[in-house]
Formats: sequence, C-alpha cells, structure tokens
Amino acid sequence: MENDVRALREAKGLTQAQLGEAVGVSRQSINSIEKGRYDPSLPLAIAIARYFEKAVEEIFHVRPAREPQHTGRGRQAQ
Repeated sequence: MENDVRALREAKGLTQAQLGEAVGVSRQSINSIEKGRYDPSLPLAIAIARYFEKAVEEIFHVRPAREPQHTGRGRQAQ
C-alpha cells in the first residue's frame, strides 16, 4: 500500500516522533509506514487520517494489481 503520510507530516512541520506521539505509536512505526514496510491497522489508519483531517482513502492508496502478461502460447505468465 502506498501512502502520503510523509508529505502530510512534513507539510505540518512535524517529526516522525511528534506524529507518532499524536497517534499513539512509536517514531519507528511512523517511519515504517512512510517507507511502505508496514501497513497500519485500520484503527491506526483512521487515527492518522483524523489527525490530518482527511479520509483514509486520501492518505492510503492500494497499488494497482499487475496485469497478467501473455506469453503468446495460450498461457499467461505470472
């Protein structure tokens, strides 16, 4: 899942630690979310969205699924 947490945080002039404290998680958790290594739980995603006064969908974006590629042999490569 991709997200805009870093851009929103930086626009408000916050550190990762400050945002983490505001939503009840560690700086490391915010870092992992920003880098896409960790997808937040629904309650945490809602807390982050409420903090920035946005809808969850405005911050967190599902990556589009990859289209299967045709091999030209009647089968689809994965």
